[in-house]
Parts: sequence; structure tokens; C-alpha cells
Amino acid sequence: MDLKTMNSLAGMGRMRRRDFIQLGLAAGLSVALADGMFSRAARAEARRGGKLRIGIGAGSTTDSLDPATYTNAFMGDVGEGFIGATLTRIDQQNVTQPHLAESFEPSDGARKWVFKLRKGLTFHDGRDLTAKDVVATYDYHRSEQAKSAARSILTNIASVTAEDPQTVVFTLTSGNADFPFIASDYHLPIFPARDGGGIEWEKGNMAGPFIIEEFRPGISMRARRFPNYHVTGLPYFDEVELLAIADVGARTNAFLSGEIDYMDRVDLRTIDMLKQNPEIEITNLPAFAHYVAPMNVTVAPFDNLDVRTAIKWAIDREAIVKQVLNGYGLAGNDNPIAPSIQFATNPAPVFKYDPDKARFHLKKAGFETIKVDFSASDAGFPGAVDAGLLMQSQAKAAGIDINVVREPADGYWDNVYMKKPWCASYWGGRPTIDWMLATAYTSDAVFNDTFWKNPKFDALLAAARAETDNAKRAAQYAEAQQILHDDGGIIVLMFANWVSANSKRLAHGPLNVNYDHDGCYIYERWWFV
Repeated sequence: MDLKTMNSLAGMGRMRRRDFIQLGLAAGLSVALADGMFSRAARAEARRGGKLRIGIGAGSTTDSLDPATYTNAFMGDVGEGFIGATLTRIDQQNVTQPHLAESFEPSDGARKWVFKLRKGLTFHDGRDLTAKDVVATYDYHRSEQAKSAARSILTNIASVTAEDPQTVVFTLTSGNADFPFIASDYHLPIFPARDGGGIEWEKGNMAGPFIIEEFRPGISMRARRFPNYHVTGLPYFDEVELLAIADVGARTNAFLSGEIDYMDRVDLRTIDMLKQNPEIEITNLPAFAHYVAPMNVTVAPFDNLDVRTAIKWAIDREAIVKQVLNGYGLAGNDNPIAPSIQFATNPAPVFKYDPDKARFHLKKAGFETIKVDFSASDAGFPGAVDAGLLMQSQAKAAGIDINVVREPADGYWDNVYMKKPWCASYWGGRPTIDWMLATAYTSDAVFNDTFWKNPKFDALLAAARAETDNAKRAAQYAEAQQILHDDGGIIVLMFANWVSANSKRLAHGPLNVNYDHDGCYIYERWWFV
């Protein structure tokens, strides 16, 4: 059989990888060359069918379908690209594209945004999705009583109105050139409007590519393809099972045994073993994600700026990147904006390991030595406990005694995060500066996990959001990043690459980096070869 015929059969799904490689060897190809040729041929044409099983290191028994409560990657995927659908989405070039909306147009200096919905949109239960549902969804998150994580990024919306069934008008208190980015937030999938106000979220009746069949919080979600999904030809899978497997060892075993087809947050200590398996593909993408150690600045001793500064100098971030991330990332500098994002800066001084400077600030705060608790679990981020132990060892030279408190993984986001004064956490990052900073660092941010409030910082963000001159905007964002770096309670330990593993039975096109799991779109646009 000639190579042309082999490629054709592989592309039609009528030849297995093993058979292709054996025939390739007979034709004089090496194993590596034959394997690569099969992969290119098999992945060239996407086709429908099969059940995707994906295991991720997130999820909690306290998870809810209420979009106001989404706090981890499991529920983020549910809202963004699995069950839910948002007005816009982010593409592989970090550009906003219409999704449920077919278009969006600004006017009045970006103070007014008109979104036109696609015609024929339906929810999973068959009801029409119209502008009134969009209005109800956004009002649900932005009301003064709302406890939604999205509320802080919606505070400059003055009103949301339905001009007609296909037209939604957002009127803002000030211009926001980045507003279409906000409309892609995973907390903002559109739900049916409830008679009398609010939204019907209890059954997860949304408009995304899959329909919920079973949801067991902290364990799994099973779903089937939505036949009326508005994107022609998508999704490819018939079914998906999303599993919450917090322990990386258990996740790796499930992957190696064939119980799941894809796993995120690969154990970087064993990644070389996975790379040796010809049936496994490793994906390594520099991303916006960052692993952090937020300090509650309202609780002693973290209410003292010099104590915070001493701790920042007492941590060797380069060593943590090397030992925890195995080099798959970059050291942080207490600025949560990834270097690849527009207007990002690297504030000075760069916080490198310097016990002498740490001691200087500790003495300035009135301490010779100090003892602090650091709560950690791998639910916070993979390797968080190991990072805490490294910090403990490093900080001793500065007279800082870090007591690493090992916390249970289950319930971590309800019982530890924003409850304990200093803990391990992570952010998937956001594609714009305003979005990231407004979500976590403004005085009124619901997930202001350092409880830090700085009026000048808030004012700079508000001004930059409305500024259309990019030079002025860059200067405002640079000053805001500097203030957060100098005064804030956030320790950005490192920017972590998205590192995942999947069976080579799976194929995909170019990948997103704004969130893990192909920007939450793995469910919709990957396929089996």
C-alpha cells in the first residue's frame, strides 16, 4: 500500500495508528516519521462522534449552577464553553469575537454599546433566547444586592435595555473600549429571564454546546450534544463527562489507565515520563495564569506595609519556578498582569530573594523576628504545599518563620480562600488589564482577596478605562501597576504555563491561552481521530 493511500485512509478514520506505523516501517519510514505522518493525516479533517472524558484539578462539593458563585476552573468551563454561552468570546489571537451576539458596535466615546443577537437562538429546553434574557442575566449580576464575582466588572453599566427582541443596548457611566471583552466572562452565560425578575439558573438551562444530564458537585458533570447549538457543525463530541480530580496523582493514574482522555495541570515532576509515551500529546502554552499568595491587609501583621514588603523580599521566586513548575513558567513580581498583555509593565524594584532587605523592612516594622501562618492545598494551585515549604525554608534567613498549614482540598474555596489571612490561590488571568485589576484589586471587587483598598488606584483604573488615547492609557495603567506592586497585599509567585496531556486520539486546531482547556472551548472544537 502506498503512502498516499495510507494518508487517505487515516484521514477518513479507516486506519489505526498502529497499522499505519507498521506499514510505514515496511515502506522505509522511521517510527517517529510514520507517527507524525499519521497524526497530520488523521487530524486534517474534524468529524463528529464519541464521548470525551476530561479530568481537571478543580471542582468542589460546594459548587452550584448559580453563575454568581463560579469560583474555580470546573465551573468556569461550565459557564464559558461547555454548558453556557456568552455574548462574545476570545479567539486565539486574544481578540473579542461575537458569539451569541452577531455584532457589537460602540458609540458616544464607547459609553454606549449596541449588541445584535443572532436570530433563532434557543435555550436547551427549546425556549427562544432574546434580548430580555440578556437584560435579566446582566441585571442579576450587577444589582446592589448581588454577590456575584462579576459585579465589580459591571459597575460602570448605567443601564441595560432591550430595544427589540434581537437588540441589547448597554449604556455605561463612562467609556470602556474593552467592554466586549467583559461580555465573554464565564460568569455571564445567558439564562432565561424569570417572571417577576431574576434568572432561572437552577437547572443549568443555558445555550452552550452541551445539555446537562447529571451534575454531582465536586465529582462530575455529564452532558450530551445540544442539537440546536447556533454554531454550524459544532460540537463534534456526542457526549462529555467532566470529572473533578483534585489530586494530581489520581488524575495522572486515571489518564494513564485510559479512564480519561485529557488531563490538565500535569504533574511537572513526572512530565518526562509522559513525554516518552508515543500515544500522549503534551501541550505547553505560556499563559495569563498566575499562582499567588494573597495577604489580607486588614489583619495583623499583614496590615503593616513593611511586614508585607519584608515577606516579598524573603521569597526566592526563581527557585520556586524551578522546583514547583519545573521551569514551565516565569517568576512573578507582584504584578498580576502577564507580560504578553497590552500595557503590561514590570514595576521596579523587581522583588528578588534578598534576606537583608527583608530584615531591613522587618525591623522597620518593629520586629526582629515574626511568625505567620500560610494556608495551602494543591486545590489552591498545583504544588502549593511544596511552594509553601520552599518559602518557609527561604524566609528563615530573614527572621520570618512561616508555618505551612496543610488544608483539605475539598471546600478550600469556601473555607480557606478569603477566610484565612494568608493562603495559596491562583488566577486564570484575564485578557485585558482593566478586567484583571477590576476583578480582584479595586476596593469594591467581590474577589478582592487581599481586602486592599487604594482610592488612587481605583481612580486610575476608572480613568484608563475611559481613555481612548493609548499613550495616556498606557501611562495610567503603568502607574496603577506600580501602586499595586508597591502597596498591595498580593504576592505573585509565578506565571504558570498551561501544561496538559491528552491522548493522541484527540485532535484540535490552534489553541487559546486566555484560560486553560483551550480557553474553555475544548468541549466544542476538539474531536476524536
